[in-house]
Amino acid sequence: MERGHIAATQALHPGALAGAAPAERVAVVADDDEFFRIALAAILIRDCAIARVIQTGSFEAAMAAIGDEDHVTIALFDLNMPGMSGPALLHHLRETCGHVAKVAVVSASRRREDILETLSSGAHGYMCKASGVQELSQALGQILDGRIYVPRLLADIGPEIAAATERDRAAKPAVAPAPAPAPAVSPRQSRVLEMLVHGKSNKEIARELNLGAGTVKVHMAALFSKLGVANRSAAAVAGTRLLGV
Repeated sequence: MERGHIAATQALHPGALAGAAPAERVAVVADDDEFFRIALAAILIRDCAIARVIQTGSFEAAMAAIGDEDHVTIALFDLNMPGMSGPALLHHLRETCGHVAKVAVVSASRRREDILETLSSGAHGYMCKASGVQELSQALGQILDGRIYVPRLLADIGPEIAAATERDRAAKPAVAPAPAPAPAVSPRQSRVLEMLVHGKSNKEIARELNLGAGTVKVHMAALFSKLGVANRSAAAVAGTRLLGV
């Protein structure tokens, strides 16, 4: 399956054949590992009463899918996939997409820094891909019940190990940071940013680009994160430099 492709998995509910319309619980799973996406979708449908799972292979495709939905019960992201620059993106998602009830990470990374940064971003949990099916199911259940899921491995990183890690980091010779590369934005994000620079409102951008209001919001969230800004004014300034307009 190509990166960025969107697929959906549908659960067959009792009564569906008789024309019943159960209240739909929708999940978005964003991961460029197709087999893991399929497995996670199966767990969500079987164990978590999720009716429909939208599967995407990139952060941008996930944002587009979220923008097309009126409500998303839970959105799950891998930290290492196309378009995912780090947990900070989740903070912007939480701020701009109020129709997404729960946001969490399922990642192969077991780094303490990744876990803490993810939870600090406002995510509702961090799950490791190495976890078994039962542990993943229980973690998802906790998140959907309104609790924050913290992986057990975080408790295994004791203060002595954490202190040793800090000492090792401090002992390394200081290296001057390389100049930050210009943020990579997609053609669609570039067009949205250009219109923002020219003072267009979200409603005007949506109308001119024939996009939904939710889709414009998620593009804005991605742009804020990539530009390292927190509001439209700062984004306009950064966009002027980036686009040369």
